[in-house]
Amino acid sequence: MKKASPPHEPRNNEDIVRSVRMWVNTFVVEMNLCPFAKYEMLNNRVRFATTSAITEEQLLMTLQEELELLNDDPSVETTLLIHAHVLQNFGDYNQFLSYADKLLSEMGLEGIYQIASFHPDYQFGGTNPDDAENYTNRSPYPILHLIREASLERAIEEYPNVDQVPIRNVALMDSLGQTKLQSLFESLFKL
Repeated sequence: MKKASPPHEPRNNEDIVRSVRMWVNTFVVEMNLCPFAKYEMLNNRVRFATTSAITEEQLLMTLQEELELLNDDPSVETTLLIHAHVLQNFGDYNQFLSYADKLLSEMGLEGIYQIASFHPDYQFGGTNPDDAENYTNRSPYPILHLIREASLERAIEEYPNVDQVPIRNVALMDSLGQTKLQSLFESLFKL
C-alpha cells in the first residue's frame, strides 16, 4: 500500500503553508470538493495557521487560541490549523478529534463552530486504505478545519442539492483513480 504521508519532514512553516494552500487550490477548489471554498479563498478569508506543537496537549492549547481568534476576528471566515509535528498516525489523530469536540463544548462554542478533519492517511470507515474516495479528506499534513456553523448553514441554503456533494466527490475520486490521485498528492511536496 502506498501511503499519502509526506515523503520528508517539513522544512519550515512557509513550505507547510505552501503545500496546504496548493492542496486547497488543486484538490478542494479546482475539483470543487467543497463548493464553498472558492469564494472564501478568493476573498482571502481563509487563515492558514501552523503550530509547532509536538504533543496533544500543546495542540489543544493552540486549538483553543485559534477558536478564540475566530471569535474575536469576524474577518477570518475559517481556519486551517496545520499541525505537521503531532498526530502523524491517523488512528491517534482520529481519536484526538473527540478531545477537540470536548474543547468546543467546554468553551461554550458547540453549535457555533465545527471541526472538519483532514489527514495524509485519512481513511473512511468501511474503506480500504488504497480506496480513492479517501482522498476527499486527505491533505498534505494533519489539519483541523475550524468552520463557523452559521456561515456553513447560509452556504448550504444557497447551494442546490448540497446532499449530492459527497456522492459526486466519491464518484470523481473513483474516476481519477488511486494512482493518479497519489501522483497529484505527491506533487504537493515538490514545491
